[in-house]
Amino acid sequence: MLTESNKHLTYCLNIHPGETWPEIFEAVRTYACAVRDRIHPGNPFGLGLRLGHRAAEALSAAGECEVFSAFLESEDLYVFTLNGFPYGAFHGTPVKTNVYAPDWRTAQRRDYTITLIDILAALVPAETHGSISTVPGSYKNWIKNDDDVREMAEHLADCAAHADRVRESTGRTIEICLEPEPDCYLETTSEALSFLAERLFQYGVPHLCSTGRYANDTAETILRRHIGVCLDTCHVALQYESLSEALSRYEEAGVRVSKIQISAALSAVPTPEARRELSVFDEPVYLHQVKARRAGNLHSYPDLPPALEDPAPADEWRVHFHVPLYFTGSTVLNSTAVEIDRTFLATVHTSRATHLEIETYTFDVLPEELRTQDVAVSIAREYEWLLPRLGNASGEN
Repeated sequence: MLTESNKHLTYCLNIHPGETWPEIFEAVRTYACAVRDRIHPGNPFGLGLRLGHRAAEALSAAGECEVFSAFLESEDLYVFTLNGFPYGAFHGTPVKTNVYAPDWRTAQRRDYTITLIDILAALVPAETHGSISTVPGSYKNWIKNDDDVREMAEHLADCAAHADRVRESTGRTIEICLEPEPDCYLETTSEALSFLAERLFQYGVPHLCSTGRYANDTAETILRRHIGVCLDTCHVALQYESLSEALSRYEEAGVRVSKIQISAALSAVPTPEARRELSVFDEPVYLHQVKARRAGNLHSYPDLPPALEDPAPADEWRVHFHVPLYFTGSTVLNSTAVEIDRTFLATVHTSRATHLEIETYTFDVLPEELRTQDVAVSIAREYEWLLPRLGNASGEN
């Protein structure tokens, strides 16, 4: 759907379990249409598909995109963004650090993303562009030397080159957006800027020029056009960064913000009572990195259990557990949704970013009391939380 400022807004279908293309297609029929009917009936409604490797291969088979496109047209739906972050299974089995594998050092990640580029180019409407969010390079502990960084840049450059050939042949521009995340190679805004404004060109330009097809300036143009960032408000808040300043820094540096994911993390002062309530959120599927702030300094825990086991005091914990935007917490648990404030949303309105996506993929692992309603109702409530705030911020500079 389009917002008042002509931003495309959707929710990420990674909230719905399903790894095969038929399962994902059924989630669109069952849940996405139900959400549309609740919050935007009778109007075009945008989709944010999550396609792992298995589903992408199936959808790329001859005739499948045509069948899905016909369904989209019949339902007044359109696809403008893909979640290409998890390559393999994402629900119902321990994911943890596997969500980052294969990473951008590998040909597997490159080739999977090229498949997604082709799919999105076949689905995205002619009047808009497409975005694909992806792993922020790698898990930080996996990067050992500069050769790893070079491999990541070269594989991204290959995808940019493919996306540009697709643009020339179809007229559709597809952008690959790296999504900074806690404990990853790209974690903070500064790290993302260092890579996307410097290292990507240091290694990506010579790699493209080595094919004999590109001059330096052409290679730079292609990288700038097709490689950008996905700003996830949960992840930025986990670093205790200002959301509006992070977005402004990307814009000022000329780094393309291809997508903004609107999401929220848990926050608390780690008192004994808060620790007891947070323990309910300890579950075996996803990583829930914790960033503790102590006297202005940050301390990192790779998952929630190590944080809960550490008795050290802190001024605040922020926990990488996506909670619904409307989550009001308790007397001791809060949410970083308060950071999605009027100042940030006004910056979103004036920014060049046009793709917005609500992303609360944790519905199935939320504590029971937060899953008392149908998932479509929960998603609709997130739209109802966000849309008035977007509208109220539209007049602020």
